[in-house]
Amino acid sequence: MRRSSCLPWLLLAILLLALVTIAISVYAPVLATQAYGPPSPALNGWQRFSYAVRLLWHADDLTGARDPYAPEQVFVIAQGESVISISERLQAVDLIRDAATFRIYLLWTGLDISVQAGTYRLSAGKTGVEIAQALQNPAPADAVLVVLPGWRREEIAAALATSGLNITPEDFLAAAVAAPEPIPDFLPTGATAEGFLYPDRYTLPRSTTAAQLVSVLLSNFSIHMAPDLRDGFSRHNLTVYEAVILASIIEREAVVDEEMPIIASVFYNRLATGMKLESDPTVQYALGYNALQGTWWTNPLSWDDLQIDSPFNTYVYEGLTPAPISNPGLTALQAVAYPAQTPYYFFRARCDGSGLHNFAETFEQHQQNACP
Repeated sequence: MRRSSCLPWLLLAILLLALVTIAISVYAPVLATQAYGPPSPALNGWQRFSYAVRLLWHADDLTGARDPYAPEQVFVIAQGESVISISERLQAVDLIRDAATFRIYLLWTGLDISVQAGTYRLSAGKTGVEIAQALQNPAPADAVLVVLPGWRREEIAAALATSGLNITPEDFLAAAVAAPEPIPDFLPTGATAEGFLYPDRYTLPRSTTAAQLVSVLLSNFSIHMAPDLRDGFSRHNLTVYEAVILASIIEREAVVDEEMPIIASVFYNRLATGMKLESDPTVQYALGYNALQGTWWTNPLSWDDLQIDSPFNTYVYEGLTPAPISNPGLTALQAVAYPAQTPYYFFRARCDGSGLHNFAETFEQHQQNACP
């Protein structure tokens, strides 16, 4: 009697399981279609079902970026390379989260048969879906180089590897030191191009040479050197070269652009009274590359660092540095031309991590602004 009473429940459980299986087999492809588009006609019924379940279960692997702040990197697909190999290599270089899910997405959409051999510039800041779409079009004939405000020439050289330009860092650095032809009117004889490699986004032929690249960067600086900027520099008795030196320091000091005119006023006030600028970025520039930190801008600085005997060390030597310490953007140049009018002689970073500064008229007030 007990065995016979269990039979209906067993049959009901089997029936429910069958209904759930049927529901999944019907609705999983529907949901996957809504999320990723219709399945490839080349897929059979089982593939549509199993791929749909995988795509839905591992949706985060496709719709989330692996690293939202990752830079672009070059990725090359060989002629005839399999989708399995491509997917595994994408995961190996940390561009996607999961190779198997990525490959199934390609198969589901039919994009697996249209992946193109060629050179791509990809970033882990893109989702798996976006990367899959990008693999349909190799990198164009032109290369793209982004120069950020505040970079020194060595940092620009390091960015060449992912730009698509066929220029070695060594060739670029040599061209940035050599005298350009013709020499721009703002560049003193014997000066390097440091400070005048204008920050911007450049689209250039891949065949561009190092000398041509430097010429393009200098020309862009010249284009932005409007008469009102030159007039602003002159009103403060600065040559264009001296103004760029000061702007290069302000660029490295400021985190928030809106503070640049105030920081400029502090340096102008110090210069007017014969005070040293005492700017940390000038010491960082003098120290050069920090292999332990992997940066050109050592942080924090030690007491010994501040004593380095270099003409770029504004804790030791008065006045401006002998040359720019970075390549400033337009906002920093405008701050030099049009500084704020303030009574401040000191500033230091706030303790809240905002990137803003506290400004002070006296050294006593400056000391009071120190973090606890």
